[in-house]
Amino acid sequence: MKALLLFAAFVFAAVLPATAEETGAFATGRYRNLFKEYLGKSDAEIDARVQSAWHQLVAGDPDSQRLFYPVPGDMTYVPDINNNDVRTEGLSYAMMIAVQLNRQRKFDQVWRFAKHHMFHDAGPLRGYFAWHTAFDGRQLSAGPAPDGEEWFVMALFFASHRWGNREGIFNYGAEAQAILHTMLHKHEEPGRGPMTDMFDCDAKQIVFVPQGPGAKFSDPSYHLPAFYELWSRWAADPVDRAFLADVTKTSRELFKKAAHPRTGLMPDYCNFDGTPYVRSGHEDFRYDAWRTLSNPALDWSWWAADPWAISQANRVLTFLASHGTDVPDRYKIDGTPVSSDVNTPGLTAMAATAALAADRPIGEPWVRRLWDMPMPSGRQRYYDGLLTMLALLEVSGNFRIHAPPAK
Repeated sequence: MKALLLFAAFVFAAVLPATAEETGAFATGRYRNLFKEYLGKSDAEIDARVQSAWHQLVAGDPDSQRLFYPVPGDMTYVPDINNNDVRTEGLSYAMMIAVQLNRQRKFDQVWRFAKHHMFHDAGPLRGYFAWHTAFDGRQLSAGPAPDGEEWFVMALFFASHRWGNREGIFNYGAEAQAILHTMLHKHEEPGRGPMTDMFDCDAKQIVFVPQGPGAKFSDPSYHLPAFYELWSRWAADPVDRAFLADVTKTSRELFKKAAHPRTGLMPDYCNFDGTPYVRSGHEDFRYDAWRTLSNPALDWSWWAADPWAISQANRVLTFLASHGTDVPDRYKIDGTPVSSDVNTPGLTAMAATAALAADRPIGEPWVRRLWDMPMPSGRQRYYDGLLTMLALLEVSGNFRIHAPPAK
């Protein structure tokens, strides 16, 4: 009953004006640290927690904790242990974590693996990455997954601005620009076959995959307006910058259309109009969609562009909290559970990042859950562990925009 009353109170309160700051971190340079702000943790405690999590990822027990595995050629791969493969998703997340923590050598090792084993330098897929390989680098599927490319671009831009550019594949800025150009202009290439852009030119949205039926719908968790705002400033081509500015606005509107009006849950896959795309259960809130808790909140944290992000964070966190101490990890978007698994670390981590936009009484319990939660281990440590590491950085104010040096 208490949970139901809390949910009802939120629905009433959601109509009130937002009270959060209206200027984001891009303008102010200030990144909220909710562990300090809400839990009273010291800088030393927070740094120790973040560094301990990083240490587990790169140097923990290789059979139950580690996710960074060095291989000959000064490369490192990041495996999905449970699915026995290596994904651009995981490598790009690892690169983002490394640049945020100023770990250039690890960044370079992961990037070298991606470029050596996953990058297509010729043919219809030229400029894209195979979305997954075996641990030894053998490509298991040639086609790309756009979320990997998106995170590669953002991590490379940040690396360029934080560390400067070197030669070859370590000219980070040139690599970011090249991938982004391909994502936007694949349709212009002769011999591209069935491959197309990663952004639909008319819908101005990221697609699920850039070929076949997958190019006709989207994945809400791929929408990253916080990143697109930066690309609309940093892309080399002014026409691309204008297009990306439109993409940013479209993604913010897509969140509103995709989110269920009562629960705030979004589906794994959606049509360009935001309605669920029915495909093998992916019309539900499942593993991909966990990230839809984070993406609008990160956008609010950096840009404060649309106060809807506040009501959305309040809505979805209140819904999850209505389940009490045992929160299912998958649902129909109307809130009907479709899983008996509860308190899954990846979902808990993404819920904590939503606190960056939520009102304190709603967000604080999720920040505490993240703080009290150990780093994931075991067979599921890939997705759960990377999302938890990203959440620790975001919630502690260590997930930052690295802009070009001032001239």
